[in-house]
Amino acid sequence: MTGSLVSPATRARVRDLATPVATALGRLGLSPNALTLIGFAGTCLAAWAAAGQRWQLAGVLVIAFGIFDLFDGTLARATGRSSRLGAFLDSTFDRAGEAIVYLGIAAGSLAAGFESGAVLAGAAMAASFMVSYVRAKAESLGFGAGSGMAAIGLAPREVRTVLLAIGLVLAPVAFVDPLPGGPLTVALAAIAILATLTTVQRILHVATASRREDRRAAPPHMKDG
Repeated sequence: MTGSLVSPATRARVRDLATPVATALGRLGLSPNALTLIGFAGTCLAAWAAAGQRWQLAGVLVIAFGIFDLFDGTLARATGRSSRLGAFLDSTFDRAGEAIVYLGIAAGSLAAGFESGAVLAGAAMAASFMVSYVRAKAESLGFGAGSGMAAIGLAPREVRTVLLAIGLVLAPVAFVDPLPGGPLTVALAAIAILATLTTVQRILHVATASRREDRRAAPPHMKDG
């Protein structure tokens, strides 16, 4: 029981749909690492749009390059070009891109006089980073082998990306009271809450897996006791 809003079967179907596009990009001469860098550049554009309060454009770019992020890993697997360096770059630029987008939202919110939006953007970013950190640390210690930790928790990166894109696209052109930011406020708050819950779910998953390992490793007389 993963508790995730994205099932392993859904992940598999999305990867299957992404494979033809990824291989087509590969035939154009683009490597998986090049796709990683292009995706990062796209998130920088989304951050620039958000900082300039072009919320709808930022939302479109977030979802477009969120989808584009599928292609680097898919191309690497489809062409047998997976590497530890590629996985490292993909994870690193994913985190950097996520941070830059939230910083752009914070800057745009402050420019609009929407101070609470900047606070929520910071909270969403911090909670999102905790999700990624717990996964990376758990997998480095051997937990979540096979399918990994990606399927554990309510709000993995895909869910957070969709929520953020919806909030941006539906955000009003100018923030007005009584609910400054409207859909963007709700989206950022939802990301902060769901990401925190996801972190807790992953911690509990690791704790449970650790107890199982301890029981298996215990001498027989201790197991009986």
